[in-house]
This record gives sequence, structure tokens and C-alpha cells, in this order.
Amino acid sequence: MNNNDQQKLAKRLVLDELFDLTLYRRLHMITDENVRPILGILIPVEEKHLAHWQNFFNLKINELDFVRRIKLGVMVFICRIFGVTAIHLILEAIEVYGVRKYLSLWERNLGTSLGDATKAILIDEFEHEDKIVAKIAERKINPERIRNIFLGFNDGSVEILGAVSGFFAAFQDAASVLIAGFTVAVAGAISMAAGGFASSSSAEEISRTEHEKKDFLAGARAKHEIREMPFRSAVIVGISYFIGAMTPIFPVLLGAKSVWLSIIISGLAIILVSFVLSFLSGMRIMRRVLMNLLIIAAAVGISYSIGLLAKNWWGISI
Repeated sequence: MNNNDQQKLAKRLVLDELFDLTLYRRLHMITDENVRPILGILIPVEEKHLAHWQNFFNLKINELDFVRRIKLGVMVFICRIFGVTAIHLILEAIEVYGVRKYLSLWERNLGTSLGDATKAILIDEFEHEDKIVAKIAERKINPERIRNIFLGFNDGSVEILGAVSGFFAAFQDAASVLIAGFTVAVAGAISMAAGGFASSSSAEEISRTEHEKKDFLAGARAKHEIREMPFRSAVIVGISYFIGAMTPIFPVLLGAKSVWLSIIISGLAIILVSFVLSFLSGMRIMRRVLMNLLIIAAAVGISYSIGLLAKNWWGISI
């Protein structure tokens, strides 16, 4: 790692810990008596982590940068609106993100002073903060549910935006685009729900079989991990798909005469959903957002081209 990369890493680690500390202090001021004691325990831990990296890199930063200040304000606002539930979600998301970040950093720097410094933070993450956050409530973030929501909404937005683009190119008529788009959206939602049900049922059956096998070999019954119920999974996927599908259709319903408004609104919706779900599941936010925008661009370009070919070569138009 060159000196420039080292400085960027140092600044990011210090600012990340300063952000977590500042957030916990703000949440401590606005939450109720059930969560406040937990935050009161977490705050000294974050103070320790902040001092740890400041001393390690000899870098003293006491103010957040502009982006993190905006992020802090948004999170605090959300917690004020949605209360304890939002705090539960944010605390767990920070926990997941922190563990993944430090595990990756530790693996890349094994046998170095940075690796040893990261290991010290990971010990806290695993042995202290994880237990404390777990005491707040039962896990509020269901990874499989997040995957289902993201899969459904993402597929609905991308597939129907592509379809709407192709329909506009071929039909040149908003009413025809609306009818065709809505029909495809309903059929797609049913198909996705059925697929989600079949997938979850198969996964649950495999999990149950493995669990019963372990019970038999061990001669005892262990607690079975509760997965997302297949029917509930199917409903979540289907509804998420339909909501995502309506995103590009809604501008046409309001009278849009071209595909551009659908592209803009769908793009914004994908960015928002990708940001939220990436944060909650600990994924890299910008990577996920950029990936989905590239997929949207490809879907629109290919579908619009097919629509033009259908219109010009085969005379399909209304």
C-alpha cells in the first residue's frame, strides 16, 4: 500500500468511527429509556475505536465531512420519524457493515501492524458490540427477506422499464404501452411469486433434511434455524416485483408520451432502493447502485432497439 492509499484509508477509518460515535450520541438523546442504556454502553466503545485509529495513524479528525454530515442528518431524521424500530435497523446495519469492512481489511493485511490493529477492533465487534446490539430486540433484519424485496423490486423495475421502452419504440401510442406494460407487470408478479415459493420451499426442505440428519447423528434435537416461510417469501417477492414494475408504468398512466420520464423515475427509484437495502445488508452501496444503473441502461437500450426493429422490419405498430 503506497503512502497516498494509506492516507485515504486512515481518513476513512477515522471518519467512519467518528460517524458511528456521533450517530450513537445523537440517537442517545432522542430514543426512549429501553434503548438509551444500550447506546450508553456503545458510545464508550466507539470512543475507544476512534482513539484507536487516531493514535495508530497519528491522525486527529474531530469533524465529519460534508457527505457524512448529510448521511447523519438523514439517519437521525428517519429515527425521529419511525422511532425505535428504525434505530434497531440502523444499529444492526452498522454492525453488519463494520464486521464485513474490518474482516476484509484484516484479511488483506495479515501479518502487518495494520492487520494486528484491525484484529483488535474485530475482537470488540464480535465479543462486545454484537452481543449488546443483539439485546435490543430479536433480529430486525432478515437477510432472506431483504434479498426477496430487492430481487422483486429490482426485477420488476428493470424488466418492465425494458418492456415499456420496447413498447414505446414499436407502438408510438401511450394507451397501448400502458395496457401492454400493465399486463406484463401482473403476469410477471405472479410468475415471480410462484418462482419465489418454489425456491423457498426447496431451500426449506433441504435445510430441514440437513437439520434432521444432524439431530439423528448427534442423538439430540438442536434448535432449528427459522427461515422465511415459503408462502410469505412468495408474497413479498410478488408484491415487491409489482411495485417495482409500476415505477416505469406510472408516468405513462399520468400521460407521459415518451419513455424518458419512465427512465428517470425508475432510475431514481432503483438508486434509492439500492442504497437502503445495500446499507441494511452491509453491501457496498455505490457498487450496487452503479451495477443496477448499468443493467437498466442495457435493458432500455436493447429493448428499445428490438421495438424499433419490430416496427421497421415487420411493420408492427399501433
